[in-house]
Amino acid sequence: MRTGVSTSTDKNIVDRSHSHRNRAVSKAVRQTRERLQTGHSSNFDRELMIMHVETMLQGAAVVPIFAVIVAALGVYLTRDAQIFLWTIPILSAHALNMLLGRRAKKQDMTLESARKWRQILLLGQLLTGLCWAIFAMQSCSTCGGDSFSLYKGTALLVAICITAVSSFMLPRAVPFCFAPATVALAVTAAVTRRPADIALIAAISFAVIFFTFIANRMFQSNLKILSFQSEKDDLIAELEVANSMSDEARRRAEDANLAKSRFLASMSHELRTPLNAILGFSEVMSSEVMGPLNNPTYREYTTDIHRSGQHLLNLINEILDLSRIEAGKYELNEEAISLIDIAEDCIGMVQLRARGKNISISSQIEPQLPTVWADEKSMRQVILNLLSNAVKFTPQGGEISIKVGWTAGGGEYVAIKDNGPGIPEDEIPVVLSTFGQGSIAIKSAEQGTGLGLPIVQAILAKHDGQFVLKSKLREGTEVIAILPAKRVLQSLPAVEDAPLAGRRKRSFA
Repeated sequence: MRTGVSTSTDKNIVDRSHSHRNRAVSKAVRQTRERLQTGHSSNFDRELMIMHVETMLQGAAVVPIFAVIVAALGVYLTRDAQIFLWTIPILSAHALNMLLGRRAKKQDMTLESARKWRQILLLGQLLTGLCWAIFAMQSCSTCGGDSFSLYKGTALLVAICITAVSSFMLPRAVPFCFAPATVALAVTAAVTRRPADIALIAAISFAVIFFTFIANRMFQSNLKILSFQSEKDDLIAELEVANSMSDEARRRAEDANLAKSRFLASMSHELRTPLNAILGFSEVMSSEVMGPLNNPTYREYTTDIHRSGQHLLNLINEILDLSRIEAGKYELNEEAISLIDIAEDCIGMVQLRARGKNISISSQIEPQLPTVWADEKSMRQVILNLLSNAVKFTPQGGEISIKVGWTAGGGEYVAIKDNGPGIPEDEIPVVLSTFGQGSIAIKSAEQGTGLGLPIVQAILAKHDGQFVLKSKLREGTEVIAILPAKRVLQSLPAVEDAPLAGRRKRSFA
């Protein structure tokens, strides 16, 4: 059995089944707001260090392969196997860098640790640079011409390119790695003063500067991408928080509205019982059934009490009707009814008030309209509300017309039109809302509750119908209640008598 779920729609007014969700949403909102207010680091040290370590470990085999190829070419060029001894320090330095990278990957990278590991890895690049300096200081006595200088320059250029591409997320990696080799070449060129050595130091120096610039541009581009990604994540997080807050606010509003509707729907008896007593006793007193009232002022008071009680009862009835509809407790007692008969009855009910204001009511009804499948009490309330509004807001000597007929889609409609003051176009949504009243209704002496039209809309929606309001200022208002074609009961013609089929003889082979 589930716990925390509302099991009674009448007693448990507030549903607390979503309390755990409320706490989770509040926590997420608080954490995200704090993160958005504090902002994020502008240099993304942690993310860049993680990316550099992963790239370094993924390309771990590049440097050993390149060192072996360089050593093999050196042996082929110098015919001296001692050049392979240079691979020992370069491979050792590379192995040490890989161990540092693995250790950095295993640790929980933070902003402070990222800065510390950057310095450590730069020292590792400096150690590798010392190995390249050893390579740059080597010479060949048996090589003819400038072939060995060309060999060293080519190897160093390729090494600079590899370092720039693989370590661009570690700023200053190229200068740290090849500054020792550049210094060694500069010392060699200063000592020998050979044109080949001078050209070599110039080419290597230019290559270090150029690839440092390229690596820095790649680093800035990657930093900008991370910045855009972070801003996108923050926007997504803020949208998710706003969506969660909106859903939570909507759910709370729905719960509050449902609680209100359940309360009002369950209070029908408690609200109407004292009003019945007030109306009954005030009517008995005003009619002097139990004896005369000597003071005529008391008779006026009893009349006022009865009138006020009747007004309050009508208000409570409208509120309870709308509350029952919103709470889902408004049940339709559907049967075959005639809209013509209901419209004529409602005209008779408001005829006395209309004559008091010298208002003429004309009807235009299509003959032989079939019955519809609907709730008679609800449809009578719809037409009576619309007619009462027309009489209320139509001035002295006005005209009201009521039409009952077919719709273009095969349904039936009831249209009521008056030549009253009309409704401004911008106030129509207000008039159709619950407790909404237009400026003319507020200024009118016969103010209502603002529930008539919402109740009409709700009842027609229960019948799968439509409600249309057309109005122009100082020209009048027309309201149309429409029932769909599926609620029209068409009478079928009688089936003509047909001769019975004769009995077929059976034959057996």
